Amino acid sequence: MTPASARPALLMTAGLGTRLDPLTRVRAKPAIPVAGEPLVRRILAWLAANDVTDVVLNLHHLPETLAAVVGDGSDLGVRARYSWEQPVVLGSAGGPRQALAILGAESFFLVNGDTLTDVSLRALAAAHDASGALVTLALVPNTEPHRYGGVHLDTDGIVTGFPRRGDAAVGSFHFIGVQVASAEVFRALPQGTPVNSIGAAYDALMAARHGSVRGFVCDAQFWDVGTPADYLRTSAAFSGGADPRGRRVRIDSTARVNDSILWDDVDVGAGCTLERCIVTDGVRVPAGSVHRNEILIASPEGTVAASALPH
Repeated sequence: MTPASARPALLMTAGLGTRLDPLTRVRAKPAIPVAGEPLVRRILAWLAANDVTDVVLNLHHLPETLAAVVGDGSDLGVRARYSWEQPVVLGSAGGPRQALAILGAESFFLVNGDTLTDVSLRALAAAHDASGALVTLALVPNTEPHRYGGVHLDTDGIVTGFPRRGDAAVGSFHFIGVQVASAEVFRALPQGTPVNSIGAAYDALMAARHGSVRGFVCDAQFWDVGTPADYLRTSAAFSGGADPRGRRVRIDSTARVNDSILWDDVDVGAGCTLERCIVTDGVRVPAGSVHRNEILIASPEGTVAASALPH
């Protein structure tokens, strides 16, 4: 049995984050702050707490925003290295294929870069090793099947399918973005070619080798930042009720800020009102302006571009 600490992790941080647009025009999704701390740093700290200290991050979209907050990972107790994906994002299976040489391991954790969870990696690794599977997915009951696609299991815990969200996902399990995988699963894939795991590589593997993909059902918590509304809820959960604020934020004493997230280098002028807003890096909110249910982004001209924040 391989202990969790002996496995490296590939942190999947290359995606475009299109559902979180326009926030992902400013930072890569995993670099977005959650209660003042970039999401990727929270994930790395959780990996270190689970004794996983060798981590590779795959990069594509706004890579400088990730490298700037992670560096070599030493301040978080990990060794961080990078796998570049250019000119295209290689997908949830093509990305691991690209990173195999850097990982240098026959088995590793695969962790989504846009979800927070408290699943025990030790328990997940133990279940994977005991079953002999090539892939083991961390799962919880799918309580929102019309929002999330699911995973079907048989009575032995073998994955039998991946239903899309909707009626087909009722009674399924929800994948919470953490798995253990064998390098063997990805090695035969063409390098540099986009390939997804669910819907492509894993489905082919399941058809060829019964029992090769299994589920680890647990009661772990998870927090999603898939959409701006999800992001607001997750930030609120981690901020203890306070309005999350980044570094070098200045708010005039006459301004009112409620239920809002302020990123780095934000300046809120006199008499401003911000209610349920996300204010991104470098925004200067002019004196007397009022913004409700909006995302604010600094334009190249130095003005503020506002877009509606959906409920």
